[in-house]
Amino acid sequence: MSEIVYYVYCIAESAAVMQLPADSLPAAIEEDAQLEWISVNKLAALASRVPMSSYSEEQLAEHLTDATWTAIRAMRHETVVEYVAKRATTIPLRFGTIYLEREGVEEMLTEQGRDLELIIEQLRGREEWGVNIYSDRAVLLSSITSVSPVLRELVEQSEKASPGQSYLLQKKIDAMRVDEARAAVNRIVDQVEEKLKEQSDDGLRLRILKVETTEHGELKAKFAFLVKRAGFEEFRDAAERLAQEHQPAGIRLELTGPWPVYNFVTGFTG
Repeated sequence: MSEIVYYVYCIAESAAVMQLPADSLPAAIEEDAQLEWISVNKLAALASRVPMSSYSEEQLAEHLTDATWTAIRAMRHETVVEYVAKRATTIPLRFGTIYLEREGVEEMLTEQGRDLELIIEQLRGREEWGVNIYSDRAVLLSSITSVSPVLRELVEQSEKASPGQSYLLQKKIDAMRVDEARAAVNRIVDQVEEKLKEQSDDGLRLRILKVETTEHGELKAKFAFLVKRAGFEEFRDAAERLAQEHQPAGIRLELTGPWPVYNFVTGFTG
């Protein structure tokens, strides 16, 4: 068995990547490794030879339990993919994509070539942009009577009611604040998704792996959108309008990117 394996970062069109200066590529995943293009017909995969002793299935799984080792190499992987994606239509591969032999990479490009070419065509001229939605709970709860249609109606009834009825309505309003705040966030998240999908080619709601609380508030939703470069200004303007509309309710939108299109590469098994 060979002492080396091939770590593959991404796939692009041969004609496009051959225009990239060989000495301009960033550092590979390992400091002593060299990046190389493996070409078959119209496609090329960017790879580097790495030691089997570190990148066999068993060793890689063990390394991934080391947060420092993983963070350093994940950053290098991302730097390489981002470099290519800024200069050519790119199919990014997930961190840890390994082929035992160079022939395996060539076989993948040959057997899945048609599918890969279709994916590249679908991605041409497009970028992935992320949108995160945060909620400041204190601000939302303090403004919920104006944000929630249900509570807004109850407030209006309370203002017109007798003192006794007004007291009971106010108690009902207080009891409903938390549930209505949750419902309001869900409505806003749905609206953001709907409006930004109209300004993009595709949109995905991403999983939130854990509750994340930052200076912007609690993370309530994460989206990825596939956006035409030529239409980015319209997409950004739509996001800014939504941000301004919901800011009084303690909702903040964060736009991130552009990113390699990891979330929109479909039909390719790697």
